[in-house]
Amino acid sequence: MSIITPFQALACPLDGEPLALTGSVWRCAAGHSFDIAKQGYVNLLPVQHKRSHDPGDSKAMVAARQRFLGAGYYQPIADAVSDAVFSHAGSQHPTNEPLSCLDAGCGEGYYLRQLAHAGQLANAAPNSLPLSLIGLDISKWAVLAAAKQDNKQAPLSSWVVGSNAHIPVQTETLDSVLCMFGFPVLIEFARVLRTGGLLLQVEAGPNHLRELREVIYPTLKPERSTETEVLEGFIHHSSERVSYPLALNGSDAIADLLAMTPHLYRASAEGRARAAALEMLSVTVDARIVIYTRI
Repeated sequence: MSIITPFQALACPLDGEPLALTGSVWRCAAGHSFDIAKQGYVNLLPVQHKRSHDPGDSKAMVAARQRFLGAGYYQPIADAVSDAVFSHAGSQHPTNEPLSCLDAGCGEGYYLRQLAHAGQLANAAPNSLPLSLIGLDISKWAVLAAAKQDNKQAPLSSWVVGSNAHIPVQTETLDSVLCMFGFPVLIEFARVLRTGGLLLQVEAGPNHLRELREVIYPTLKPERSTETEVLEGFIHHSSERVSYPLALNGSDAIADLLAMTPHLYRASAEGRARAAALEMLSVTVDARIVIYTRI
């Protein structure tokens, strides 16, 4: 069994100093303290970093995403992400040190759980790496859902409520950062990554969920350019496209897909009603995986 441990190099969200764990409390040298909740997560999102009373995905959105991802619809994306993380690590990482990975916007933890599972499978191979994982999300409902699915006796990840704009992680302590259909904050990603560390961004390709969008919108917006961006502090390593057809049978699966995307709020009431009337929908999953390395 692969060694998987929660990430330990957390930083105080108030002063940036290292946090030390004593019992069930994280505390910095200045005395700021943060209790680990009984469900197994810690809230490192100060009120001054909140843009609303209850930021991030709602409880209903998190539940929809958990059901949809749990059904395996995005498994090919998860497999491609895990392969990329381990392939990059295998080329340069010391075999006696844990491979540390942050999922920045982890949701209910699906992709980190898949990464951990892939690490356990890879443990049969020579020179396999132990993992040190952290899932961060601004939604307390997402982090709560992630922590609830973890093993309290042997947790696979540190689950943290926090913001990508102020990542509560010590500087240059991470080997990889995942940003899965999320909102990258490059200055923070560059700060927490070690030199040579991996930034893996998964973004929607031009045909992603096109058939669903055609149902809920009267017209589709022009597609964004797929040209790879030049990111300050990073160099482009490689890009990969994961595209495949997906058949959704039943209104519940279609409703969950819509509920876990921003399209739920962007669509009109009429568009949402058209989607709700469907009993079957074939959609295209089209994801672009772009990998950068920290300079």
